[in-house]
Amino acid sequence: MAKELFHTSEKSNFILNLTEEKYSKLASFGLLAALFTTSLATAIPVITQKSFHELTSAGLAVGGVLCMILALISLIKKYINGKLIFPVCAFAAMLLWGVVSLVNSYDIGISFYGYNGRGEGLLALIFYLCFFITAASIKREQALKTIVYGLAVLGLLNSAFGLVQVFTGKISNYRMISIEIQANAASGLSQSPLFLAMVLTLVVTSSLIAFASVKNIGSKLFFIITVGVCSFTMMFTYSFIGICGLIFAVIAAVVTIFCLRLSKAGLASVLAVIVPAAAAVGLVQAGLIGNISDYRLYDGRILWFADSYYRISASGEPDLKKLDIDDTYEVYYTLNSKTSNIISTHSLTGTGPDQLVFPQLYTFGNSGANENSPISDVIIENKGTFDKVYNEYLYTAATRGIPSLIALAVILLSVLFIGAKRTKKGTWLQCCMFVLSVGGMLLFFIGCSNTAFSPLFWTVAGCSAAQLAAPEKAVENKKTVKAE
Repeated sequence: MAKELFHTSEKSNFILNLTEEKYSKLASFGLLAALFTTSLATAIPVITQKSFHELTSAGLAVGGVLCMILALISLIKKYINGKLIFPVCAFAAMLLWGVVSLVNSYDIGISFYGYNGRGEGLLALIFYLCFFITAASIKREQALKTIVYGLAVLGLLNSAFGLVQVFTGKISNYRMISIEIQANAASGLSQSPLFLAMVLTLVVTSSLIAFASVKNIGSKLFFIITVGVCSFTMMFTYSFIGICGLIFAVIAAVVTIFCLRLSKAGLASVLAVIVPAAAAVGLVQAGLIGNISDYRLYDGRILWFADSYYRISASGEPDLKKLDIDDTYEVYYTLNSKTSNIISTHSLTGTGPDQLVFPQLYTFGNSGANENSPISDVIIENKGTFDKVYNEYLYTAATRGIPSLIALAVILLSVLFIGAKRTKKGTWLQCCMFVLSVGGMLLFFIGCSNTAFSPLFWTVAGCSAAQLAAPEKAVENKKTVKAE
């Protein structure tokens, strides 16, 4: 009989009567709705080429609130228990120290809401916790399968926009990555080619594993097409992250196939990565994309000039007298070393969430900017400054303090430990989520948190740690009857 609270109706007490199976289904579709909302909110500024950066933050807010509701239901139903309490408490501790960082920051408003165009203040971290709790509360394998299929669709959606940007040069902030270079770089609905590469890394990895694992021919065709399209698109991010992402996807798929003892025929799927990637390089070499005829990496020009400086005025123009912007190693080394210096002077509470550029500012410039000017006008006058370091671990320590970095490390290590335990006794779906979690953690060494990738990462991290319930007894009894 359905439970009722204070003699109210059954429908008004749906939380009390929500079974694990129904919640898992609701959570999986809710997570996908949140992920797609976050991406589709970026479509308006992309298509219109207007600076509607608030819409992107609004998309994350809508998705975050949806996951917040699901997370609260999970807590009420006590789905977060046992080993899951540890990473959730560590996440909560990171948020609490984030409040301390916010109070001691340069700008409390930016600390809470995030810089316009980035949107990764303390509020975003709260939403990421809700993504994680919701995903970790899933109890059914079918829900994980729904998420794997959803990730593939999300990758295809981003790739569709990315390919339009590549072949037409339209609806893109990265058609020109410098005054002279027209590369038609793909950013999809991820705001930056580098962020798109991070997203597609997880999509390609999950689709490769799914192709080798599923039995249905239609599903296999769907996943192999996803791998090919996304791999092709990734090469047009012209990024070190994109190259590393494809390498990781191939290695992860091969290792998973052997570990799960899947058919070795699945190894042929790596050709769906190699052939499209080679085709993309060939198109560039043939001079058919933009005005370039030599494929190379443009990380420095994309992350510093085209994104931070030109697109959202979050940094100064790169100082080409002190930095070879085309030397990928030098760019990343410079960002990391300067961030390390910032950490040494802001080790306890950091600069404040989303405020890495603030301690670097040294002048109001000569264009009439003063203390009452918009902060973006001040920032762009400071040549050589930057707002993102492409190492999330350094970025966390620099903006929210070393205590936040320690808390983040505890979260990720506990997810790794729990995920590894779940994988030993789980199916290919839990193995896939664990591999994606590992991939995301590795990407954070060469990439940074962003509103396109982070909701996806915290979703798969939560799924990796989820405790799937054993098969229903009714189902087991039916099998026993049939056997007899």
